[in-house]
Amino acid sequence: MTQTTAPTESRETTDQNVSDVAVLGAPRSRRDGPAKAHGEAPYANDYPHDNLSYGAIVHAVGAHGRIRSIDTSEALALTGVLTVVTHLNAPRLASVSGLRKPNMGDLLARGTKVDYLNTDEVHYDGQAIAVVVAETAEIAAEAAELVTVDLEPLSARIDLATERHAAKKMPAMPYPRTGGKKGDAKAALAQAPVSVDLQFSTPEQNHNAMELHGCTARWDGDHLTLWDGTQGLEFARKFLAARFRIGVGQVRIVSPFVGGGFGGKGGIWAHQVIAAMAAREVDRPVRLALSREGVYRTVGGRPQTLQRVALGATQDGQITSIIHEVDLRNSTVGGMGEQVVSASADLYASENILLEQRITPLNRLPQTFMRAPGESVGTFALESAVDELAESLQLDPVELRLRNQPEHHPLTGNRYSHHTVGESLRLGAELFGWSDRGPAGSMRDGNHLVGYGVASAVHPAMTFKASLTLRLHPNGRLLVRCGFHDMGMGTATATAQMAAHLLGIDPDEVDIEYGTTDVPYGPMAGGSMQSASIAQSLIVGIEDLQRQLEALGLGSHGAGSMADAIQSSGAEHLEAVVGGNSGLGAVRSNLQLGKGAFDAMRRWSKAASGAQFCEVRIDADTGETRVTRWLGVFDIGRVINHKLASSQLRGGIIMGLGLALMEQTLYDPRTGRIVNPSLTEYHIPVHADVPAIDIHMHDDPDPTMPLGVVGAGEVGITGVGAAVANAVYHATGQRVRDLPITLDRVLPGLP
Repeated sequence: MTQTTAPTESRETTDQNVSDVAVLGAPRSRRDGPAKAHGEAPYANDYPHDNLSYGAIVHAVGAHGRIRSIDTSEALALTGVLTVVTHLNAPRLASVSGLRKPNMGDLLARGTKVDYLNTDEVHYDGQAIAVVVAETAEIAAEAAELVTVDLEPLSARIDLATERHAAKKMPAMPYPRTGGKKGDAKAALAQAPVSVDLQFSTPEQNHNAMELHGCTARWDGDHLTLWDGTQGLEFARKFLAARFRIGVGQVRIVSPFVGGGFGGKGGIWAHQVIAAMAAREVDRPVRLALSREGVYRTVGGRPQTLQRVALGATQDGQITSIIHEVDLRNSTVGGMGEQVVSASADLYASENILLEQRITPLNRLPQTFMRAPGESVGTFALESAVDELAESLQLDPVELRLRNQPEHHPLTGNRYSHHTVGESLRLGAELFGWSDRGPAGSMRDGNHLVGYGVASAVHPAMTFKASLTLRLHPNGRLLVRCGFHDMGMGTATATAQMAAHLLGIDPDEVDIEYGTTDVPYGPMAGGSMQSASIAQSLIVGIEDLQRQLEALGLGSHGAGSMADAIQSSGAEHLEAVVGGNSGLGAVRSNLQLGKGAFDAMRRWSKAASGAQFCEVRIDADTGETRVTRWLGVFDIGRVINHKLASSQLRGGIIMGLGLALMEQTLYDPRTGRIVNPSLTEYHIPVHADVPAIDIHMHDDPDPTMPLGVVGAGEVGITGVGAAVANAVYHATGQRVRDLPITLDRVLPGLP
């Protein structure tokens, strides 16, 4: 999409000349804010289409089985039904397992290995086994209820706790980090004068984005257009091209606005493949919008974890051993193995470290990325264990953390690009009033028990390939074209600020086209890497423009002079191309961008980090737990926009409050069926659950990252679960090692 109208800005920036106010860091309001507030922003299923039809998925009931028969006669008899597509009449697509390997796009895009509607085998409850296409959404939904299925049951593995004996060790990958070893952690633990050896668990969770998953598919001959809310345009495009055996250039995806994703919209799930399949069958556009329950049954979330954290230390609080072992599950047909042990490799100095993850395939819906995948739940266990070690040592929890700050990466020995966790802890303790903290169980306000909690936060930083074009017009306006994604974090606004800073113009003079495969390949909106990746390519492209301006006899000294230079040359515009989607030049450029990013990862340890401080108040009679105060101190490198970055960090903390206190996807251990598939039974934080959240950012540029940008999207949730659990212990004297921290887990510790 193109944004050419002037955005609504904060008063601090609109009333001053750009030369008087720093472009980077300025708290400019989001460009898309007015369109969203006025209901003018078109999401995936808002676009009008001629001759539109509607799809509804039929879900399997049963954890594992084979379809004996499927009766669609009653559904087909319903007036308005166009067709019912099942494994018996569906077109044959290229098998997921047969797609070429290795292919990062395939690996990141495939939500599962299931060949939807091309197999009679059911691998998990909720699997899509048919689609009804009708004239209206209501008719399609009614007809889907009329499809009857006879499923031959097959043996199924459903529950992680009972099936973990069949787990397999995950490879110790460096990124995302799923394991690692240094020294002899087991021997060091046995010899440590003080130690803790603890078990933790976290439940499965679902994303619950405001915009439900859905898409509209249309075929024009052998060209497919998909209007979809996605976090990975190019990966999805390549995956669909491979499945439908067409060229990548024959697939177009339009995704200008995404109403929240958190990782759940990073892959390809049943609805995208099936909508495209159905549209080809009826030769009409098909809109397939999932219900909230439909999302739960077909789109993966965060996996359950069973964790052991053991720490050994000397009497003066030097950690000598770190052991973090994790059991988690994926599906028999795919899923993502999270990097749960990642933070345990980063945060504390120790000569002996053992990090292991094991994974058990189950007949359950495959899981996928969910905000700070692995780090969010891994830090719950690690940072809770650090607090318990502090108690055993009779040390203040902040002091123990400060005594164990590493000088270089504890596991790899790499130098830190910069490392400010200790600074964040010290500043946070001062701003929060940590010195007022009394002994556990000693702080009370009327009928409320009061507790303070702390935890460290960390999330790795990286960049990925971002192709873009820059066009500098004679009127001085710059057009940036890049297929990135904006799920509400303000990427277009931040990109305009970065480009304006580099070229020396006002951000209002920068237009952005994004959210579609019509523009060059952009980075996936994931891993907190999108802004840094875009910055990396902007630097290259604007250096090219500046060389072109110099060749015209003028450098970049303001929009007016650049405009004069371009006009005098007679050119329509100056253009710079970085990366690309085709051709040898594009391949060479993309390889250079990728090689630079991975070389930097090998030389340096780079991460966003911080410290979380919270206060809880617990009703002494009922055990009701309220978080009443929060402070987050973060190092996210250079801050592009203080307003947007603060919003991102607050959003992560709020999501972390849900993780800590209420969120859990419940399933029947006999059938694998999710039993709370809606916001009626699955609880997330509402306004009344969220306290005032103070955010402090160091605004310290990382010298190894483009423009010094590290990333803010995910570090905000890390450490939140532990900070709340540690505060609950401080208030009550009761340790809670299993999330979420519900009433039944708090009540036993009340006086």
